[in-house]
Amino acid sequence: SRSRSQSIEIFINGKREKALTTLTAVKNIIGKEPFKIRIEVYQDLPSSQGFGMSGAGALGASLALSSIFGIDRITAIKVAHTAEVICRTGLGDVIAQAFGGIEVRKSPGLPPWGMIEHIPGDFEVILCVVGDRLATADVLKREDLLRRISIKGKYCVNSLLENPSIENLLSLSQEFTRYVGLANERIEKAIEIANNYGKASMCMIGNSIFAIGETEMLEDILSSFGKVYRARIDSYGARAID
Repeated sequence: SRSRSQSIEIFINGKREKALTTLTAVKNIIGKEPFKIRIEVYQDLPSSQGFGMSGAGALGASLALSSIFGIDRITAIKVAHTAEVICRTGLGDVIAQAFGGIEVRKSPGLPPWGMIEHIPGDFEVILCVVGDRLATADVLKREDLLRRISIKGKYCVNSLLENPSIENLLSLSQEFTRYVGLANERIEKAIEIANNYGKASMCMIGNSIFAIGETEMLEDILSSFGKVYRARIDSYGARAID
């Protein structure tokens, strides 16, 4: 609603939060207009664990506001993506969330400028939070780490495009995790044990892992490491639900 001064309040699961990525996206949409906006975000997964919650919040808010202000979908996605890059909470979460499925980014940016390939499949994924939060913004400030991510990332993407399968994705993800060196001993142990019942790797960037394989067994054995979640890959991407 309109007011004399601009006011933006963001609540996550009922608790007021700064939510800088979402706030940045909202401000980019409304500019300096004196709107009073209250955004309520409900999320099943924790923030700062590599699950893309910052990007998801920004994307959800952008899509909701776009329907109110008559903004096209691509512009709304671009606003959310720009916000995650500015706030250093992610470099491509929003694009993956917007288009759905298991996507392989052939070139950076939004389609049609950024090119995306998809790995087909309807997979159930086990997620496990193994340790404390790991702020993406703090990690992305490290130049040495960014160099390692860039070097290995290019190799892994090219290798995945040669053989775009879920098995190869997880194998390359494990290789990437080892090379980048963010995984602590507990993460490495959880991955090692999960590999007996499928394949697992570290969520980037968080003290958590994801695994695909024998779902029931993975859920059971990983529960000793931390909170476990069961998720399914959405093939359609973020969208308004009436």
